[in-house]
Amino acid sequence: MKAIRVHEYGGPEVLRYEDVPLPEPGAGEVRVKLAAVGVNFIDVYQRTGQYKMALPSTIGSEGAGVVDALGPDVSDLNVGDRVAFPQGLGAYAEYIVVPAAKLVPVPTDIDLQVAAAVLLQGMTAHYLVSSTFPITPGQRVLIHAAAGGVGLLLVQLAKQRGALVIGTVSTEEKAQLAREAGVDYIIRYTEQNFVSETRRLTDGAGVDVVYDSVGKTTFEGSLDCLRPRGYLVLFGQSSGAVPPFDPQVLNAKGSLFLTRPTLGHHIATRDELMWRAHDLFTAISAGTLKVRIDRAVPLADVAAAQNALVGRETSGKVLLLP
Repeated sequence: MKAIRVHEYGGPEVLRYEDVPLPEPGAGEVRVKLAAVGVNFIDVYQRTGQYKMALPSTIGSEGAGVVDALGPDVSDLNVGDRVAFPQGLGAYAEYIVVPAAKLVPVPTDIDLQVAAAVLLQGMTAHYLVSSTFPITPGQRVLIHAAAGGVGLLLVQLAKQRGALVIGTVSTEEKAQLAREAGVDYIIRYTEQNFVSETRRLTDGAGVDVVYDSVGKTTFEGSLDCLRPRGYLVLFGQSSGAVPPFDPQVLNAKGSLFLTRPTLGHHIATRDELMWRAHDLFTAISAGTLKVRIDRAVPLADVAAAQNALVGRETSGKVLLLP
């Protein structure tokens, strides 16, 4: 089969489109013929070595497809079942082997490309608003990169929980997409200071929570947007890792809370995985959650896909098609 392999850490040039043996499922595992693969920042971190892995390795974490083969001790799935997964190293390929317990069934009314586009980012948005900082009606929320893949989903879920949402974006095109998702106030961070604008929009009080996937370039400003005892939820680092800082800063700025969550800890059990997937698929089927696919490109064009993501050229999800 064809797969994207990384033999050394580096830029997009280290992504190799090559032939590898077809993987065989072991006990409790399933082989999935992939219909679509999600492109995420974690894939870039794996490629560059920010997240270490054994080399050479096939990267990629998220996908959807059809069950192709069953390993021993798999009794609740059948060949031909439509499935998806948010975390399974080796997704940049035509086939992948995944533990059966990590797969979720895809309802027949959900397109497999939509399933591949929503699980990792949608489950991230789900745990952010329901578990990390459970939003309640009337709370004020700042979402960075509000027109990004997670951002558009996060805006919708926050609005459904009754929040007033402020979103930062870079362009007018992205501003329009964020408005359509439900953002109440747009801040064009390329033209406006997001700290002073957030303070102005909240009459100086600050927001209850900042959801920050940008990291290095927004971290200090995000702290300055919070009300006393507010929460900074740092869940990504698209601009780079946040440098070490003195925790005393949290005290000085109002007894603030800082957390750095990750999806794996929020789908650690089968019950939690299925809960989040069920909520997402139900909302999509009902038309209350819109999934935007920015582009879908052939697997061999992976470098261009990652460059578009890193270059902030996208609004919504980027998919690879094996």
